[in-house]
Amino acid sequence: MLNNPQSIWYNYPMRVNQNILISSLTTMRLGGAARYVIEVERPEEVPDAYGFATQYHLPTFVLGYGANTLGHDEGFEGVIIINRMRGILDIGQKWFSEGPPEPGKARVSAPRPWRRAEATQPEESHSDQSTRIKVMGGEYWDNVVAYACERGLTGIEALSKIPSLTGSAPVQNIGAYGQDISDTFVEAEAYDSATNTFVTLSKADLQFSYRRSILNTTAKNRYFIISITLELQPGSMSPPFYNSIEKFINDHNLTDFSPQGIRDIVSQLRADKLPDPLEKASAGSFFHNVYLTEEAAEIATDKGIPVRHGKDGYKVSSAWLIEQCGFKGKLLHGIRVSDKAPLVLINESATSYNDLAKARSEITGKVYDRFGYWLEQEPVEIQ
Repeated sequence: MLNNPQSIWYNYPMRVNQNILISSLTTMRLGGAARYVIEVERPEEVPDAYGFATQYHLPTFVLGYGANTLGHDEGFEGVIIINRMRGILDIGQKWFSEGPPEPGKARVSAPRPWRRAEATQPEESHSDQSTRIKVMGGEYWDNVVAYACERGLTGIEALSKIPSLTGSAPVQNIGAYGQDISDTFVEAEAYDSATNTFVTLSKADLQFSYRRSILNTTAKNRYFIISITLELQPGSMSPPFYNSIEKFINDHNLTDFSPQGIRDIVSQLRADKLPDPLEKASAGSFFHNVYLTEEAAEIATDKGIPVRHGKDGYKVSSAWLIEQCGFKGKLLHGIRVSDKAPLVLINESATSYNDLAKARSEITGKVYDRFGYWLEQEPVEIQ
């Protein structure tokens, strides 16, 4: 591995960056050097990126915004591929692209929008009242939510301010405040690295569940998302709202439930509870909530553990479990458990993945000893 970062071209059209610190690509800011990092700006570059990895017999890892990803101290002896294709399209209209917020250190080079002058013919299979939008996988997710809300389209407004690239959104079925991307997802255009072909994946193909799809389970690392299509509706969310939204509405006597109104509420809720990963190093929510069978939920309730019954089933808040174990606000091996949102771990002074691993072990061990639940980590790891 080279001692200093370099950009080289080899015999491929895209730039191949060498010896890039994973800590500069992920918002937890941990991790050694990746041997190669390739940023693709056009669909035709995707097979070339995988071809490069194949030629040199190297593993690949597809990286999005880096807010839900952890790097290891030893780095990655492979090729990290980052999607830089941007654009938002109303089916039958023209591409729209607006630059994402400056991501600071967590990028190798400035992205370049991938635009298309005219769309193909509008699809006929959806409701006259709905609007389908196609979004390139490298578009910053919050731009997509802003685009929909500005047009009075409901379906993703509660997903405001999630730090993600659009291509990553269906991978873990991102969700917040009662909405999941699977609610509006229609299909994805993807590159299948197993067959070296471009394919279309339907909602049924992805087999969505709570924070899961085939993209992070049975087909992990197989597909590279070129674009996704969402189907949104004109109108507004209907009450009853998610508990924290409902409380905010009541506390502030609000009556605007339009997509933009809900977006404003969610943006404020997230700003109040969750640190900006570009200002404070973190990986967002670090643990999944605990999901139980109906029988296990009854047992938990009898023990005084609060259980919520939602569309995904019976769940126990992992934040509540962590707080009950006394970790809220605590500093563990340089990792701070947020005093506002205990699911969030903030890297204040940790310098290695090992520091994070020790903090994680203390938290999960004590929660298990007290409640009998193993907390499952949400961020994926580059390895």
